[in-house]
Amino acid sequence: MAEIHKTTLKIEGMTCASCVGRVERALKTVDGVTSANVNLATEAAQIEFSAPADIDTLVATITEAGYPALTEDITLEIIGMTCASCVGRVERALVAAPGVVSASVNLANETAQVTYLAGALSPADIAAIVTDAGYTSKVYRTDNSEKADRKADEIKKLRILTLLAAVMAIPVFLIEMTGYVIPGFNEWIDTTIGLQNSILIQFVLTTLVLFGPGLRFYVKGYPSLFKGAPDMNSLVAVGTSAAYGFSLVSTFAPGILPAGTAVVYYEAAAVIVVLILLGRLLEAQAKGRTGEAIRKLVGLQAKTARVERDGEVMELPIEDVLVGDLIHVRPGEKIAVDGEVVSGASYVDESMISGEPAPVEKTEGTELVGGTVNGTGALVFRTTKIGSDTMLAQIIQMVEQAQGAKLPIQGLVDRITLYFVPAVMVAAAITVAVWLAIGPDPAISFALIAGVAVLIIACPCAMGLATPTSIMVGTGRAAEMGVLFRKGDALQLLQETTIVAVDKTGTLTEGRPELTDLNISEGFDEDEVLGLIASVEETSEHPIATAIVRASKARGLTSSEVTDFNSITGFGVSASVKGHSILIGADRLMDREGIDLAELKTAGQALGKKGKTPLYAAIDGKAAAVIAVADPIKKTTPEAIKALHALGLKVAMITGDNRGTAEAIAAELGIDVVVAEVLPEGKVAALEDLSQGKAKLAFVGDGINDAPALATADVGIAIGTGTDIAIEAADVVLMSGDLKGVVNAFDVSQRTMRNIHQNLFWAFGYNVVLIPVAAGFLYPIAGIMLSPVLAAAAMALSSTFVLTNSLRLKYIKPVMKTEAPVAMPSADAALVPAPAE
Repeated sequence: MAEIHKTTLKIEGMTCASCVGRVERALKTVDGVTSANVNLATEAAQIEFSAPADIDTLVATITEAGYPALTEDITLEIIGMTCASCVGRVERALVAAPGVVSASVNLANETAQVTYLAGALSPADIAAIVTDAGYTSKVYRTDNSEKADRKADEIKKLRILTLLAAVMAIPVFLIEMTGYVIPGFNEWIDTTIGLQNSILIQFVLTTLVLFGPGLRFYVKGYPSLFKGAPDMNSLVAVGTSAAYGFSLVSTFAPGILPAGTAVVYYEAAAVIVVLILLGRLLEAQAKGRTGEAIRKLVGLQAKTARVERDGEVMELPIEDVLVGDLIHVRPGEKIAVDGEVVSGASYVDESMISGEPAPVEKTEGTELVGGTVNGTGALVFRTTKIGSDTMLAQIIQMVEQAQGAKLPIQGLVDRITLYFVPAVMVAAAITVAVWLAIGPDPAISFALIAGVAVLIIACPCAMGLATPTSIMVGTGRAAEMGVLFRKGDALQLLQETTIVAVDKTGTLTEGRPELTDLNISEGFDEDEVLGLIASVEETSEHPIATAIVRASKARGLTSSEVTDFNSITGFGVSASVKGHSILIGADRLMDREGIDLAELKTAGQALGKKGKTPLYAAIDGKAAAVIAVADPIKKTTPEAIKALHALGLKVAMITGDNRGTAEAIAAELGIDVVVAEVLPEGKVAALEDLSQGKAKLAFVGDGINDAPALATADVGIAIGTGTDIAIEAADVVLMSGDLKGVVNAFDVSQRTMRNIHQNLFWAFGYNVVLIPVAAGFLYPIAGIMLSPVLAAAAMALSSTFVLTNSLRLKYIKPVMKTEAPVAMPSADAALVPAPAE
């Protein structure tokens, strides 16, 4: 079977949903392409392909369709070249790499200028090509932010073109339209410059507008039209050309027109261009804001680090930091890369990663995440991850992948927009024909106004932007809240989910046994008893013993020397500590030794009913205490379960515990369904039983044995403190360590999908209602004809409305504040392909 390759190509020239459909159809005609998803908001195509398809073929295909792939340039610094042969070797290695357009290597300054396909490769990938060829290479440091500069240049250019067009169009509009508002204005024009001269002035200014700032619509629109694949530019080009062409005939050859119909519509053509340019400007500015979440994440990356080399601390560019380097962090500084603390203590603000505002304590041996901010202490840490392996880089890549995803709901939009522009052009032609056939005199004028209005008012842009902009803003805001969507379609599937199945251990609970209860008999001191028990248990590595020792140390108690230690198989242990005879074990051990448990027996039985493990301790032949060890419920779990119920969700718990223990926990938490005594390999079957083949189901887990269930569920949600394997299998990753993040994920999903539905309702409703109005349906009823100028204004505002509505998602507030994670998941997890209302 041929190897499947995945690539992302950035694409220039797409302006509406028709463009998206055209690029997708072109890509899918290439032999070997298995899927192609094009996103208007991100201006990128995600493609899966195998032989005989290759990147060059894909690029050639979309270029032939009229949408060239975006290229970017970088400069590499190369160390180790000594002659022309080295230059040739590096150049050949670079040019042979899929995605590299051209490469020029300079021996004198030891650099390489490389042009590559944006999205298909990263600068780090290109540097690695040179390294694999046998030379040391790194990206040459500059302060260039090419992508941001390109967007800024686009907005600046549109602003200039819009202003220039407006300056020339305003006199045309005033000359032609003021007479309808100010009586006697036309007579004044006639007695001053003359009506014919005023028309010639309009002709000159409109020509400058159309073939100056408006030229972009014609050079893109007409080629697409002639290829049989019209787009938004085609509608503008044909509409303004019709108004301009009729005006030319009225100006220079009025005799060929029916008497009384030689009027000019220069103001319509000129103002339409101004308003469409204004719409594009507003759209570009709003689209720039939809990507703020990614820019914020990128902005978290440190530029330099204070690295210890040969006993000296020096400030180096982040690209020069290596795995194993010791990095010094002063109070208030940014953590440069991922690592492990080797000395010092401090509190670190990880809110930008986890969404949790409370700083997290860092001491020797704890992990640090690049991009977080150190508090008041000084730290020295050893680098464990750099570059694209860091947690922050993985998060950025994951968010970018989710933002570029297509939801199932987008399929309907794609099918409609495939035929939308051709249908509008047919509708415009029918409109003109009907007005010419049955319209009142002057029929040709009515036909022209209605036909142009239909062409101009139609807005496929709004339909194309409705879904992807909401996804971009929604997933970006979710990332800021510590909810990472590895797969964009999880947004829609979560909103459709009715059942949330939760693995108990590590998800509902802390994931490790803790001492939860300590009941002391009268006459004994609590700390003394715990200290004696912990001293005995310290010799054992059993999880229950470890929990008791941990609780003792938490109280500041010290261990004592243990003698005569004896393990009594199936019963417990005995030992001597500080001259006392100690017995620790189950109630049967106490019965065997003839020790009366008295009221401790009742207390122990009550603890057992709660799903806890009771142990009894006797000191010098007297019952001293009953202690209980259990995997405690996370303090945030009860509130999270209530919140999930408030969202209308049914909560199920899957556990390997016996049914009695499981039902005790479920009753305490208010869980709806209990699936107990499930072996790890039985979780998938349990999920299938819960869903019964119909209901959409989400599964929340954190362990290695949860991976199959995470992959099987409609939506797999991995707790961020879980294992890499669980994270890799999940659709959604929660950076926090508690169940509250699940509530936030559902809330973001519901709000984002509601936002998408609002956008689609507007986009489709706008076209369904206003195209008939533009065609003149209201004229026989109310005598109203929609001016092409008003049509252009409506069209310009349509896509702006969609973008502005999407941007409201930036202000989503977390439904529940999450707890800081105990530990961040390793960047080794495959977090790759794949913000109030």
